[in-house]
Amino acid sequence: MASPHWSPRSDDEPSAASRRKAALAEALRNATYEVLPFRSTEDKVLDHVPQDVPLTVTTTEARGLEATVDLTVRLVKNGYAAAPHLAARLVRDRAELGELAARLQESGVDRVFVIGGDAAEPAGDFPDALSLLAALDEDGHTFTNVGIAGYPEGHGTIRDDVMEEALRRKAGYADEIITQLCFDAGTTLRWARRLQAAGVRTPIRVGLPGAVNRQKLVRVSAGLGLGQSARFLAKQSALFWRFFLPGGYRPDKLVRGVGDQIACPGSNLGGFHLFTFNDVAGTERWRQRWLTRLS
Repeated sequence: MASPHWSPRSDDEPSAASRRKAALAEALRNATYEVLPFRSTEDKVLDHVPQDVPLTVTTTEARGLEATVDLTVRLVKNGYAAAPHLAARLVRDRAELGELAARLQESGVDRVFVIGGDAAEPAGDFPDALSLLAALDEDGHTFTNVGIAGYPEGHGTIRDDVMEEALRRKAGYADEIITQLCFDAGTTLRWARRLQAAGVRTPIRVGLPGAVNRQKLVRVSAGLGLGQSARFLAKQSALFWRFFLPGGYRPDKLVRGVGDQIACPGSNLGGFHLFTFNDVAGTERWRQRWLTRLS
């Protein structure tokens, strides 16, 4: 497989090109990985992911919050910095939220990623991420790092103006924003600039698909449960057709497109978040090839 190619623009001064190269290397060195809470996930992470790579663990409706929290706790005990996805619509009430937060903190988990979640109806008192973030804050459940989701291409079922207002309000509780998958670097960059113009200075991690083949994505979707799998496949349709290319999909073009902007003064882009779809071995090999190329 060919090595990733870094090609600074010809009109750049060497110092500017060097700064961009260094910034891109730093972003890849400090990338975070997202994994799904399947039975084999822990062993795959232990075998292939360095301990200095922070992880987030998604929540699936089929398994609920327990599988996510359980895997997160085990990964932290193994020396990883891991954050569970706390899906607001799966939490019944403040009592359950307090129990979850206490368990995480007692287990040494100091990071969380708060989302609304895709459940058709909320299980209780939290219809969205903002309400859960506010409850965590009001009840004194503090974490070192709180992440929230960003949607450069919109949400599909929520109007853009509603999403942007919610994001502005959520940003007050958050340490970073992690974007959902977007296959156009320009769209992500324009969205990030709009946030800055609106006064949101929270650092943004750009969500990218890891180096995954379509067979892996099919297996992952099959393990999500029928209802969630259908929604997952609908959301990732853009990803599927890219996987029919020889060798599957790699995010090299996106990395180069976003990488040009990471070193820009005043940029609120703080690095990359790789959706591994549990192909952590392939994603880690891909990242190491990039780091070797940039060294």
